Amino acid sequence: MKFSIVKPLYKKGSTKKMGNYRPISLLTAFSKVLEKLIYNRLYSYFVKTGLVSKDQFGFRRNISTHSATNVLLNPVLTAFDNNKYVGGLFCDIHKAFDCTS
Repeated sequence: MKFSIVKPLYKKGSTKKMGNYRPISLLTAFSKVLEKLIYNRLYSYFVKTGLVSKDQFGFRRNISTHSATNVLLNPVLTAFDNNKYVGGLFCDIHKAFDCTS
């Protein structure tokens, strides 16, 4: 039911390396409408049954990266106000998904 034409789109770096391209799928109007209908039904079911975590920020209506930032920063700022120590550990996993090799 879904058909697409995949075209490579150049990102950066050498034009001879495949890892410097990203795939773009050209979809038919029918598949876009069908996908939207299925998404709306699944999303409303997941919300109604409580299967969507409150900590899920991507792909939710009225939730943005600002919400995720607030959830991260509010406890940090509260701890600072209470003269407590705060630590953080952040990992850059970009290289784990590098497809140039």
